[in-house]
Amino acid sequence: MKAAQHTKQQLRTAALAARDGLSDEARAAAAQAIAARGLPFAIQPGAVVSGYAPIRSEFDPAPLMRELAAQGARLALPVVLARGHSLSFRAWSPGDRLTMGALGIPEPSPVAAELVPDVMLVPLAAFDRTGHRIGYGGGYYDYTFSHLRKAHHVIGVGLGFAIQETAVVPALAHDAALDYVLTERETLDFRSS
Repeated sequence: MKAAQHTKQQLRTAALAARDGLSDEARAAAAQAIAARGLPFAIQPGAVVSGYAPIRSEFDPAPLMRELAAQGARLALPVVLARGHSLSFRAWSPGDRLTMGALGIPEPSPVAAELVPDVMLVPLAAFDRTGHRIGYGGGYYDYTFSHLRKAHHVIGVGLGFAIQETAVVPALAHDAALDYVLTERETLDFRSS
């Protein structure tokens, strides 16, 4: 396990450095490209789509989320309740004011309604062509997928830049695979993998 963790850290560092090297213009163009292409499946009116407030040089899901809201989706953002636990999700609409969460990540107001996502848009540091991702090492999305998928069908969609692709993510038993990864260049579908 130590070797896998060490390799994950090396892959994370390399992918984040590549992502950090992208210009603001390239990041904005990629976000618009994915918003224009949309999700590779239909969203039912009223379906809950969780996104995230981007930090550092993360892919910005806001343009896609606005498009999904226009198609009738209800939007939510994640809230970190405690380390080693599943994320919670609160209702959010573009323009809503966010508060700073415990980990310095913007979150919806504590009075916003809690929702259970049908689709989770997930940030990533790196990804491979089998649907595995590397995040920042906290395991929040792995815990959340594991928890939610016990009782609810939730589709995991990673959002990232093509430059973040790596040959192989060393996945462990508790690592939750994504159903799709969307980049500015392509849509990767892992459901039949």
